Amino acid sequence: MMVKKTWTAVLIASAAALTFATPAHADPDSDFARELHTYGIYGQKDFNAWIGKIACKRLDRGVDVTAQDSAKFVSDQLLRGSSTEQAYQFLGAAMNYYCPDKRVLLTQ
Repeated sequence: MMVKKTWTAVLIASAAALTFATPAHADPDSDFARELHTYGIYGQKDFNAWIGKIACKRLDRGVDVTAQDSAKFVSDQLLRGSSTEQAYQFLGAAMNYYCPDKRVLLTQ
């Protein structure tokens, strides 16, 4: 009988923990998309996240060496009519979410 009460208490505590648990980490792709929207950059969330991740990989692998190189790549991917400022905003946001170690390139 004591074992049954203990298991019942454990199950209730586990259920309560699952019910009131908050996610440990929000979806970075959604957060990235929301930040892009503040700059007037729209488009499909998955596509923009993919471009942001590729921009980071290009920097990691040395395909793009400077922020200017990377912003050119991003600009080529964005919709026509996007400004140079938006390309840098996109790049900065991508670095925030996908490669924060590369943010130093924006200040060089």
